[in-house]
Amino acid sequence: MSLIAASNVGKSFGPNDLFSGVTLEIPRRARIALVGPNGIGKTTLLRILAGFDQPSTGKVFRARDLNIGFLPQEAELDATHTLWEECLNPFEDLLSLERRLSEIEAQLGDSENGGELLERYGKLQETFEQRGGYEYELNIRKILSGLGFGTKDHQRPLTKLSGGQKTRAFLARLLLSSNDVLILDEPTNHLDLSAVEWLEGYLKDWEGAVLIVSHDRYFIDRVIDTIWEMSPIGTEIYRGNYSQYLQERQIRWENRRKAFDSEISRLEKDLDYIRRNIAGQNTVQAKGRLRRLSRIIEAAEKGGGLHTITGKKWMEISDEISVSRRPMGVDEAGKRLKSLTFPSQKPLPLNLKLKPTERSGNIILRTERAEIGYTDDPLFIIKDLELRRLECAAVVGPNGAGKTTLLKTIMEEVKPISGALELGASLRIGYFAQAHEDLVPERTLMESIDSVAPNLLPKEIRSHLARFMFRGDDVFKQVKVLSGGERGRLALAKLALSDANFLLLDEPTNHLDIPAQEILQSVLTEFDGTIVFVSHDRFLIDALATQIWFIDTQNRCLDIFKGSYTAYKSMVQSETSDFMDGNQMEIPVSMDDVQPQRPGLSKNELYRRQRRITELEIQIDEIELQVEHLSVDLSQKGDDPRVIQGLGSEYKELQRQLDLLITEWEKLQSEINPDQ
Repeated sequence: MSLIAASNVGKSFGPNDLFSGVTLEIPRRARIALVGPNGIGKTTLLRILAGFDQPSTGKVFRARDLNIGFLPQEAELDATHTLWEECLNPFEDLLSLERRLSEIEAQLGDSENGGELLERYGKLQETFEQRGGYEYELNIRKILSGLGFGTKDHQRPLTKLSGGQKTRAFLARLLLSSNDVLILDEPTNHLDLSAVEWLEGYLKDWEGAVLIVSHDRYFIDRVIDTIWEMSPIGTEIYRGNYSQYLQERQIRWENRRKAFDSEISRLEKDLDYIRRNIAGQNTVQAKGRLRRLSRIIEAAEKGGGLHTITGKKWMEISDEISVSRRPMGVDEAGKRLKSLTFPSQKPLPLNLKLKPTERSGNIILRTERAEIGYTDDPLFIIKDLELRRLECAAVVGPNGAGKTTLLKTIMEEVKPISGALELGASLRIGYFAQAHEDLVPERTLMESIDSVAPNLLPKEIRSHLARFMFRGDDVFKQVKVLSGGERGRLALAKLALSDANFLLLDEPTNHLDIPAQEILQSVLTEFDGTIVFVSHDRFLIDALATQIWFIDTQNRCLDIFKGSYTAYKSMVQSETSDFMDGNQMEIPVSMDDVQPQRPGLSKNELYRRQRRITELEIQIDEIELQVEHLSVDLSQKGDDPRVIQGLGSEYKELQRQLDLLITEWEKLQSEINPDQ
């Protein structure tokens, strides 16, 4: 049985249809991603399925007593209480039971009716344990930690949280609630890489159903087993993850192109029959065929010429679309039939081309123990590095690690603190800035393009901007009124005119929808030059990168891995597994690898802190394991309330120790990484 089902659902705003004819269902344990270009109606469809909006046409059916958790893109939390209190909201029944247990505990020593109270206490405690009363605090800590909150954040008022933190807090509360379905609109928007990876693992193991809108293709690939694709021509269902969806989509497109060509051939034969018989003995039959052919051509034109994509027969479509009943003339039918064409691929969201006009030298970049950062804010040291022509390096690391500073150092806008960083010969650098600070807010789009290509005529500038979806009066807008996605497209339009053979890209897929991401990835794959890029887009990294540059903030150095992102992650997981399995008996901190982090911390002091951090991590893992074992004991022990009470006290003591260890760990981390 489906948890949610939509039948022929549509949504209109005034005379304009946003989408129509959507028929879908969410079964139990579903893992579904809704994809499509910006503005197609994905968020609106989510809100309709969740029950926050009503469809203009069609119906939505929901299972009885269904609990739906909905995460909007920008969550609002107006309450004045703390983050921890917000996460306690889903456990109000347990908290009430816990208060009642405490009251009975206080009465047990003073009451003469101890036996009766003890019996009531035992029943309440059994209910408390069955509902997860000894685990809910641990679950809160795990989810808050997974989403990037430290212990010091637990008592912060919600009013003191940033917009992104409020969205993460909202998500934490959803994950802690007893929902049957989670409907999440861009859940990874405010998460760093480690939090995204944690959420991937959580959702894969979660028992309920999940429907997600996300531009993070790698996230979709790892979590999802069904894709709903919305497009101007309808909504289609694909089984499998994102990679399988790409393959199946191409196969379907090719099959439909063949079906289209076959149908056109059949209609041309019909037209030939009409020409030969319109004035002959079979004139009645020929006129009947002409009326039918006229309706098909007119329906095809109104449907954009992409009729076979819907999977329906031509006559079914012509019945659905309002067409005139007056037949065309034979010559007119022939002319309009010829104009029907099937594109070789899906309509592109932007038309981007990056072509170097000059070949660079073979050596692009060399470093000799270059220290990156600023005199009063050193970031990390690059050991000897050599980047060669046609290589593609992805720069990854935590927020604030210095990724953008590295790109600016390569562009010679920031000088290395020490050491050397040398560029090769015949380089033309093209830079894409994450914050688009190279765009002048007061300039129009026309003026922005003219600033990098002054030889282009106004007509040519308008034509160039049209390739990036800026048409009509859009070209006279000022940069300051553009959305984030529009600024990204304008920055790409400028980059396309740079004739660069060495690209430095800082989060190039930010604010781009999935179709635009796919086009950008395809263009960069075919780029005949060298690329260094910063990105959280792991799908793009895995597709492009021939090496990974990882900024290690603990040791203040840039490590280089030659290979793909998948190979890099496999290596990291293997090393982590070896350490956790006890294959390394010594705590893995070497004095030779330690770099001074900040003035005031000596190498020895830094070493001692890093060693203590590793010791704390081991102790935290051990106590968390004890807590899990104790939870099992609580569920397996007998009905003796005193035994359960003793185990409950032990559980609380372990939690207290865990809090102390985590607090010390965070304090040491803030000392050696004050920016984190």
